Amino acid sequence: MKYFTIAELSRTNYKIDNIPARAEIAALTELVEKVLDPVREMYGKPIRVTSGYRCPKLNRLVGGVVNSHHVRGMAADITSWNDDPKENRKIYDIIRKSGLKYTQNINEHPDKKGNPNWVHISYDPNNLKCQNLTLWK
Repeated sequence: MKYFTIAELSRTNYKIDNIPARAEIAALTELVEKVLDPVREMYGKPIRVTSGYRCPKLNRLVGGVVNSHHVRGMAADITSWNDDPKENRKIYDIIRKSGLKYTQNINEHPDKKGNPNWVHISYDPNNLKCQNLTLWK
């Protein structure tokens, strides 16, 4: 893990013990090694994780779906360091065109020009469908 840490991927602003277990740490490590670090290399600039691992309680609080990849340590919501939707679009497109294996690359809540407010990326080694989606508000 070159650019990201487990602490960063499990950070929350809620007063909840959001500590991943061994299985989730292994999944987060794989997400970083297979997708996040390579994307950071291709992008050439820092990427900020806004939501990574979520314990079930945190996932409920933020309105996540019950079967969210976040709960299993297989997903991260990411944004450019300066949170610029145009830069987020670059990150989304880098993932889409990268040739990397991933489960989902989602353009989340895009602005009027179609640029994501953030990018959701997931990596489930048993379901590497390289699906690219847009989730409108």
